Amino acid sequence: MSKILTTQLNGLFQRIVQSEEEAIEETARLLAQAAIGQGTIYFACFDELQAVELNALFGAEPFSKLAKWTPDTLITDVDRVCIFTRNSDHQDAISLAKTLYDEFIPFAVIASEPAGESNQLSELAYTYISMKIRGGILPHPTKLGERIVVPHLMAALFIYEAIKMSYDEMISDDDELE
Repeated sequence: MSKILTTQLNGLFQRIVQSEEEAIEETARLLAQAAIGQGTIYFACFDELQAVELNALFGAEPFSKLAKWTPDTLITDVDRVCIFTRNSDHQDAISLAKTLYDEFIPFAVIASEPAGESNQLSELAYTYISMKIRGGILPHPTKLGERIVVPHLMAALFIYEAIKMSYDEMISDDDELE
């Protein structure tokens, strides 16, 4: 089963890179605006995707200029927010997105579904990245047709690392200019 899991995850990561590479780059650029200016970056992560924020804050290579986000955080127009949510219909994520949109604060969203008119988060966000997850990726060994292993966190961490690589390159280029 582990070989199948590896193959399925590799396929998922390749789909993300193939279709979301430009959005990943745009998201890194959006976040770099705050880092290069006087702003702060916040990751608003919901449900199990809170692990992305923990990794970004406390991992071996923390995300530069990132501060912990809470619903009480005062966000200004020089700040940037990246919302990580399993699904684009998450009510708290939509509420935050509407607030940011209404206050003209550019933000990014990472969610499972593809962008589209029926995806309110993708319509509100400055940049939107789809995790390309439609359900489980492995067939259940005993039940016919049922799929298990829904890799939202793995896909979100993969996207986070891709954003971070571009972001780090952008802000290090800015440091070299000073």
